[in-house]
Amino acid sequence: MNMNELTMLQALPLDLKIAKTKLRIREWVDYYGVENVYISFSGGKDSTVLLDLVRSEYPDIPAVFVDTGLEYPELKEFVNSFDNVTILRPKLSFKQVIEKYGYPIISKEQSRYLYDVRHGTEKMKNLRLNGTEQGNFKLSKKYYYLIDAPFEISNKCCDVMKKQPLKAYEKQTGKKPFIGIMADESNMRTRNYLKYGCNSFDLKSPSSKPLSFWRQQDILEYIYINKLEIAPVYGDIIKEDDLFRTTGCNRTGCIFCGYGLHLEKEPNRFQMLEETHPQLHKYCMENLGFKEVCEFMNIPYKNEEGNEEDISKIDDNKGE
Repeated sequence: MNMNELTMLQALPLDLKIAKTKLRIREWVDYYGVENVYISFSGGKDSTVLLDLVRSEYPDIPAVFVDTGLEYPELKEFVNSFDNVTILRPKLSFKQVIEKYGYPIISKEQSRYLYDVRHGTEKMKNLRLNGTEQGNFKLSKKYYYLIDAPFEISNKCCDVMKKQPLKAYEKQTGKKPFIGIMADESNMRTRNYLKYGCNSFDLKSPSSKPLSFWRQQDILEYIYINKLEIAPVYGDIIKEDDLFRTTGCNRTGCIFCGYGLHLEKEPNRFQMLEETHPQLHKYCMENLGFKEVCEFMNIPYKNEEGNEEDISKIDDNKGE
């Protein structure tokens, strides 16, 4: 597939997208069998839409949630409200991951390149600084200042805390996942979709991503028209000027994740976290050290009036 074809798919009306997505879901189940697939369920709005679509066709397919200790408390409660959900946990806490490997900032791709520049071989360092002949796989020059940052940076967090528990589950059960991600969320996901499509049967780790050609407005519209219940941290879905939006958080994911933070307008996710969950905000800034990261990168991380909430009750191992 090329970008023009993807753009045409992304422009389809929601009803056609739903039909195509359900077709991809049936193809996946037909190939592996209903007993050999599962839904990767984060509790976020994208994976909630995926869960609803998959179970509208196959109600008994199990969901799997990885409890990283980085989720909003309200989101965990929401996940626990569903039947047939298996809970997995990583071997390392987030604090242990950032102490061992580094902070997840900028993007998965660029944080990996930074890690390679600082810790890779001379050949790898040269690749990350100069790229290929086509100019690919290199660190953006605007992030060169982070090469000498007084803290470590890497892309290891998601691998350790989410992918490894899921890989262990897949190895144990033989099940293949449905994953609720979309191509337009990053350049890497766009490239992967153009190369493999929704259902990657032939990869070493096969996965189905039947929402790949959706956009965020499609997700919100699906929730809105189907009156689908979502995690309360999002607030309500409303429509303004022909666009849908949430009245609460725009995203959930891992609440201490720094990916994309430098691009957000104020109030950014950390400023909003201070407002809604002041103890978690203070834990993030002080115990996890994000204050130093934000100050070095000149990213605002608090509102004008800070909070002095007690964080002694927060588990230092899990951040909750």
